[in-house]
Amino acid sequence: MAITILAPAPAEAPRRTYHETDLDTYGEDEDEMEIDDLPSGHRRSTQVITPGQIVTDDPQWMRGHGTFAASDDASSAIRSTLAGTLQKTNKLLSVVPLRARYTPEIGDLVIGRIVEVQSRRWKVDVAAPLLANLLLSSINLPGGALRRRTSVDELNIRSFFGEGELLVAEVQSLFQDGSASLHTRSLKYGKLRNGHFMAVSGMGGGAGVVRSKRQIFTLQTARGGEVDVILGVNGYIWIAKHVEEKREEVGLNRLEETASQSMYSSQNDEISSETRREIARLAGCIRVLAEGSVKVEEDNLRRAYEASLELDEIEGEVRYLGGERGRNIVDMVLGG
Repeated sequence: MAITILAPAPAEAPRRTYHETDLDTYGEDEDEMEIDDLPSGHRRSTQVITPGQIVTDDPQWMRGHGTFAASDDASSAIRSTLAGTLQKTNKLLSVVPLRARYTPEIGDLVIGRIVEVQSRRWKVDVAAPLLANLLLSSINLPGGALRRRTSVDELNIRSFFGEGELLVAEVQSLFQDGSASLHTRSLKYGKLRNGHFMAVSGMGGGAGVVRSKRQIFTLQTARGGEVDVILGVNGYIWIAKHVEEKREEVGLNRLEETASQSMYSSQNDEISSETRREIARLAGCIRVLAEGSVKVEEDNLRRAYEASLELDEIEGEVRYLGGERGRNIVDMVLGG
């Protein structure tokens, strides 16, 4: 059979299609946007704005992140500097990028992965443009908080954190180049075990996870007991089996020594199949919230988990929470 090679044909010009939701945001001219119809706060329009596009020329609006006003533009119109979605906060207009790296801020609770071990510090990946630093003096060590770090501690530095291990920490300070310095001087911080790691993609400064009052909380699941959830502001999330800590009557000077006995263990505990299934369900709920452009926080996650249980009773148990089922969960979260 002969093979015939055809000449390449020119590509068809892309067609602009509008959805019903776009008509509330755009008028007949795509450069004229109905800003007043957008809700204030974290909710934003679903229409993507391209770089250089005019957002509005009304002087009552103020420019926020992701916008600029051209100096040679007589109409003083506000234009977008990047590709993203429009967000309105009172009279402030901002363009939220579709994808961006995490920007550390002091006090953020983050989840990181050890990338490199040096003599007195660890290099940690926290989804930022630069690797974060965790100093040997910024972690809890056996012997009390006031014990000096010796050469023995430097030699045994891999016994605390090794390459590839996960940890939860807090941003202590920022360097001039924008990199972060972390610390784990708290009993709720340290090495992560007995769980599932996932990353939520999206905008920087949260990547779908917003800063809230509680980033670490415990959920009572229907079949698997209690499950701990850690929402890192950098978009890294940890879902793990809840383990009761052993409480002992110790003095203030011995508190750190007692807590460090199991803090740096890399051995996972036995996890039942029911708990594993509930951890997978929570991970699916978080993924559904991120795909539905809903902020990932404690209240929304609890509502999404309850919505998934209601759908199991109505439609039957389905392990996959994406597609049409995921959209139903998002609608139930927003409606509830």
